[in-house]
Amino acid sequence: MTAMPSLVVAESISALPTKAQQASSTQSALNKQREAAFKQTEQERKQLHAALNAERAKLQKEADDLAAQFTRNEATLAKREEQLRLETGSLGELFGVVRQNAKSIQTELSESVVGINNAQSQHSLNEIVAAKTLPTLAQLNAMWRAMQTHIESSRVIEPVMVNVVDGTGERNTQQVQRLGAIGLLNDEGYLDWHSGKAQAMLYAKQPQGITTAAIADSVATGALVTAQVDPSRGVLLSQLALTPTLKDRLAAGGMVGNVIIGLLLVGLMIGLVRGLLLVSARAKIAAQLKQPEQPGNNPLGRILAVYQKDKQKGQHRTVEALELRLLEAVVDEQNGLEKGLSMLKLLAALAPMLGLLGTVTGMIETFQVITQFGNGDPKVMAGGISMALVTTVLGLIAAMPLLLVHNILSSQAESIRNILEKQGIGMVAELAENDAATPHLVESAA
Repeated sequence: MTAMPSLVVAESISALPTKAQQASSTQSALNKQREAAFKQTEQERKQLHAALNAERAKLQKEADDLAAQFTRNEATLAKREEQLRLETGSLGELFGVVRQNAKSIQTELSESVVGINNAQSQHSLNEIVAAKTLPTLAQLNAMWRAMQTHIESSRVIEPVMVNVVDGTGERNTQQVQRLGAIGLLNDEGYLDWHSGKAQAMLYAKQPQGITTAAIADSVATGALVTAQVDPSRGVLLSQLALTPTLKDRLAAGGMVGNVIIGLLLVGLMIGLVRGLLLVSARAKIAAQLKQPEQPGNNPLGRILAVYQKDKQKGQHRTVEALELRLLEAVVDEQNGLEKGLSMLKLLAALAPMLGLLGTVTGMIETFQVITQFGNGDPKVMAGGISMALVTTVLGLIAAMPLLLVHNILSSQAESIRNILEKQGIGMVAELAENDAATPHLVESAA
């Protein structure tokens, strides 16, 4: 059993040299192949390096040639520019002036109503503006004709066909009157011309007294045309739509403004009623002064009735008692005459206070808007500022007539009270004179 393994080990040891030689031969072959590959790769790299160096030299030479050519071209260009400047002289300035005027006329014709029927002139002007060289004689003549056409078109009123967009958004072609270079006009009023869209539409708000028929008739008869025109060519008409009406200004006052207006109306109604009553009372007093023996239903008549009441009964009253009775009657009449005047005074004092309240409320609203949206756009703050200013104005407007009415009515009431007091004092004086004369009569009779 132990002899078999020993035999196998011996055979393996004897085969080792053969295997080592075979492995050495295989490794040598592989090394030779690798060495040959390395040599071939090195040769290829040398050839590629040489080719790249040759290409770099070629490109460097071309770059040097181009730089030299560029330098020569720069020098030649500078010489020719100087030569061109000397040869053109003032023609360069003329070209600048021509282009500037052509661009100005081009803008005028493209944006103004004068350019509606002048498309050919606009084409010629576009060529001059876009040109890079001096204008030709034909182009200068075309620009002159465009200027002449613009001047002639600016002084005449003539019918033109344009596309008009109505309030419903429908677009139709109709004949309108062109008022020189100022604007377009149809049967409904002035039209806002949009040159980019080649269409016109009515302004939101129109001035009064504008009709196409009247202008057309005046032109046909050769009469002088008189109408409200916008020399700013639409700027004032556009701002006219932004001008607030009285209703818009009152609406800007908000709730506080409505309260102030209500106070003003109530105060004016009170003043009107009291004024009519005072005027009626004054007329009745004037009539009563002519007939003092017949007391009527008026303040003076009631005062006279107090004096004649006991006199008709045959009773004798002392001066002191009559004076007190007349004073009581005058006070009663004075209360009736001054009725409602205290309310007028209160409303006159309350109106500016409400205006101040609206001012503070409007400023609070303005600051809230500034906090939310910032102060970059003044339009977002316009509502609060309008409320602040409008309520202040309304408060002052309401206070002034109320104070005036209160003062007038107070003066009328005071005047009537003076008449009543004067008549009362006269009756007291008459009674005092009678009492003073009575003892003398008694003595003389005795």
